[in-house]
Amino acid sequence: MRLQYIAVEGVIGAGKTSLAHKIAERFDGRILLEQHEANPFLADFYKDPARFAFQTQLFFLLSRFRQQQDIPQGDLFHSLLVADYIFAKDRIFASLTLEDREMFLYDKIAGLLEKDIVVPDLVIYLQSSTERLMANISKRGREYEMQMSEDYIRSLNEAYNQFFFNYTRSPLLVVNATEIDFVQNQGDLDDLLDQLNRPISGVQYYYPKK
Repeated sequence: MRLQYIAVEGVIGAGKTSLAHKIAERFDGRILLEQHEANPFLADFYKDPARFAFQTQLFFLLSRFRQQQDIPQGDLFHSLLVADYIFAKDRIFASLTLEDREMFLYDKIAGLLEKDIVVPDLVIYLQSSTERLMANISKRGREYEMQMSEDYIRSLNEAYNQFFFNYTRSPLLVVNATEIDFVQNQGDLDDLLDQLNRPISGVQYYYPKK
């Protein structure tokens, strides 16, 4: 595999962090994880989205930018970097939670920051059903996530699908993750990771073997 920078994406509960770890382990890569639990506004946001949306989103934006700035310097001893997010995903959440004036200001700030962001060699989008996402969220039992409604996850899922339907900044592998379990099923994992040894350009779709 000649890829140097892979980013795994998906809605909350899709398994992007788990897959990022699996890829890094298999190909001896360095892992870059989103620090979502470090956001001091997140728990408050899930209780009162309208009041805490802008603070939550701005913290995420700046935190992700700071992490992204470390990519060129920090990848000296590994041939592969694997992240569990892309910087551009931040706008998906912002578009759902911010009101018009807040979104205007957010776009101004994000536009200044994203000019210096490194684009991944490959993005893997874990596409899943809302029902599977809700089941995964319930299974892992994070307290602040348990307050999220199915309607919110459905809206987020639709926004992600729309975003990646129009994504063109790097090669994209869309994985139908509804019916696979790459954490518990070694065969599912091996079949999925085998795709990374094949040339990927444009948009490609991976459907699990029956």
